[in-house]
This record gives sequence, C-alpha cells and structure tokens, in this order.
Amino acid sequence: MEGVMDHLMREMLTDIGGYDLCVTEFVRVVDRCMPARVFYRFCPELHQNGRTKAGTPVRVQLLGQEPSVMADNAAVAVELGSAGIDLNFGCPAKQVNKSSGGAALLKQPNDIFKVVDAVRKSVPREQPVSAKIRLGWDDTSLLEETVDAINQAGASMLTVHARTKTQGYRPPAHWHEISRVSEMAAMPVVANGDIVDAISAQQCMNASSTRRLMIGRGALMLPNAAQVVRGLEHEMPWHEVLALLLRYSEFEIEGDKGKYYPNRLKQWLAYLKKQYPEADQLFRQIRAFNKSAPIVAFLEQFNKVNP
Repeated sequence: MEGVMDHLMREMLTDIGGYDLCVTEFVRVVDRCMPARVFYRFCPELHQNGRTKAGTPVRVQLLGQEPSVMADNAAVAVELGSAGIDLNFGCPAKQVNKSSGGAALLKQPNDIFKVVDAVRKSVPREQPVSAKIRLGWDDTSLLEETVDAINQAGASMLTVHARTKTQGYRPPAHWHEISRVSEMAAMPVVANGDIVDAISAQQCMNASSTRRLMIGRGALMLPNAAQVVRGLEHEMPWHEVLALLLRYSEFEIEGDKGKYYPNRLKQWLAYLKKQYPEADQLFRQIRAFNKSAPIVAFLEQFNKVNP
C-alpha cells in the first residue's frame, strides 16, 4: 500500500466509515531512531491523538530487523500518540527483502521473535503490538515456528496475508492456511488477502476460521468496502466514486504532496478499474498528463459529462 494509502486516503476512506483501525505505510527503520518529524510525516494523525478526523485509530507500522533500533523507534511512535505499533514481516518488495527486511525475516523465525520481543518490552503493556506476516518465504514449512515465535514474544494481534512471498499477489489467496494459524496463535488472528467485497469476505471468514479481516487493496478498488463487507451498504456507484476522486484531488493539491498527485491518482485509478470499467476509461484519458491542473480540469469536465 506504499505510495497511495497515505493520510489523505485514510482520511477519506474512514470518513466513509466501517473501519476499526488503520495502519500507516511502513516507516523503514535501519540503524537509528527517527526524529519526531518522520513519524508526523507518515502519520499526521499523531497531531489528533492518533486518530483520523472520523475518530478511527491509526497505528504506526515499522519495518526493520534490528531489535534494539526497532524498539527505540516504537517507543517514540507511541509516545507521540500512535495507537500501538504494527510490525511488518510481510512486505515482498525486492528492495526491502535484499536488506533483510519485511518478508525476508520469515526465513528466520528467531529474528522475528527478537524484534517483537524487543518492541513489546519497549512500549507500555496497554499499548498493542501487532505483527503482519505471510504464510512463508517460498513455502509454509516455517509457518508454525513463526507463529510460535510471535506467541512467545507476546504480540497482541497477528495479521496473516494468505500467500507466501514468492506468490506475491497472484491469485488465489490461500485463506484455508490461516485456519492453521488461528489454531496455533495465542492472540487474535486477522485474515488478509483478496478481500474485495461481501462475498470474498464471507468466503475468507469461512476458510480462515476468523471473523477479523484486514482490507488492503480492496479498499482502493471499492471505496466503501468496509461498509459493504459489514453488510451495511451496497457497492458505491460510479458517480459517487467520481466525486471522491475530485475530493482526493483537493486534498492532495492543497496538502504537502501536491507534486506527487498525478502519479497517486493514476495508482488509485489502476485499482479502481478492477471494480469500475469507467475508471479504466478515465485512466486511459489522463495517463499522458503529468501536471495536476490539467488532470483536475479533465476530472471536472468528466464529472459534468458523466454525472
């Protein structure tokens, strides 16, 4: 979700409703404690007691492999107001993995234990420390050992993306494998992977033996996905999505990331077009634009023609 699920997107999606918790894009931790300004940049909600304007708690996510440095950064994030700490052991990006971060740690369950244990000890007990993993690196042979390591380290919650690192995001998601984790884990287990609507959510819950779900890319494909999964709303119609695109444009351009707006909007449309054919048409028409003004002008015109 790096590069698109920023605080502006969190603001907009939680305003639609249905989310119990948000997790930030990961803060990459290498060899030092980050200054406060880094955490505020990734999580401006820290200025609002760690919540979006809609009141949804936001948890800072850390990615790294050095236990003591991860612990120091976790302590700072919580002190600044983060709603606990989330630890990323699932990122499949090559750039991250070659530095022994993210999913690379799935090959060394004891290293996962050391990180979770150090972070757990660095923050107050009432602050949750959650971890996110995949089923393994290239198979599931270390899954039981990994879950045991996280159990022993005292994590508060475990989210499992239902694929290995080498499977990336290729369908299908292997939700049934999460049921093994649900049996082993001493903490609540959250299922993740290919949850995009009410049907997939129900199928996932049935297969994974947990009713706790994390929606990732599905939240970008269907903006009211959380409400749809809860059975409270039907899928958002296209004209409402188009209004959201215009609102997002206002957020991004007025914010401190305006120069990134063209790429971010195109990224979002790339997800939306999997649910809405109209988004594919819109993407094709603006993909050559690299400045904010002509994109916004086109969106406004598109909105008039496609009310």
